[in-house]
Amino acid sequence: MSKYRGYIFDLDGTIYLSEKAIPGAPQTIAALREQGCGVVFLSNKPLQPRSVYAQKLTRLGIPATTDDVINSSLVLIQYLLREMPNAKVFVIGETPLLNEFLAAGISLSETPEEIDLVVASFDRTFDYRKLNIGYQALRLGARFFATNADRTCPVDGGAIPDAAAVIGALEGCSGREVELIAGKPSPLMVEIVLDRLGLQADECLMVGDRLETDMLMGKNAGMATAVVLTGVTQREDLPHSSVKPDYILESVADLLTEARMQR
Repeated sequence: MSKYRGYIFDLDGTIYLSEKAIPGAPQTIAALREQGCGVVFLSNKPLQPRSVYAQKLTRLGIPATTDDVINSSLVLIQYLLREMPNAKVFVIGETPLLNEFLAAGISLSETPEEIDLVVASFDRTFDYRKLNIGYQALRLGARFFATNADRTCPVDGGAIPDAAAVIGALEGCSGREVELIAGKPSPLMVEIVLDRLGLQADECLMVGDRLETDMLMGKNAGMATAVVLTGVTQREDLPHSSVKPDYILESVADLLTEARMQR
């Protein structure tokens, strides 16, 4: 484990599933911290403030603070405050995400004529009204961003549609393609992660369950990568993917025994 100075962990499907920690995850994180390694947690899910994720980790036996967690909404909000501070934004997302935008001082609107940016996100309340507002704004020239582009979100017993469903609906009716995705595998997220750790990419190991987001982000950034088989990726998926992780782990617990880190 001491080969890397920084460890970057996905949450859903890697550290926990719903309300249960992956067996061995608390012990793995504790061991890494005892060795002086930096640890951060990433989530593409913008459903809750980072403090809620930190509280959940702590409740599951992994002490964490808000600063230990980076999610796609943080990445996008920081980008907007820097690049589009005066934009009026229409967010297709759930209430906690809208509240984060408002708390950051970002102006929200549902009037297509004044919307500068449409943001697509995970939204279990997505309906035709929201789709039409987004479509009309895009037709009038609004920009088109997304918090993340995950196809599905792992839950107990399977998965549910994620932000890709909303992106696809908007792209399908507008003929526009999403311009910027804040979450994994975006380099915007990499910048914040490396700044938080104070490390270079080649000093870090990215650990996650998704080939097209977690592993791709790590590969593109120059990090070592380790896929876990406790989430959406199964062993039979690996030969069919163009993204080849450096390590294949049955779970994060394999990090406790380097000999079990299969290449």
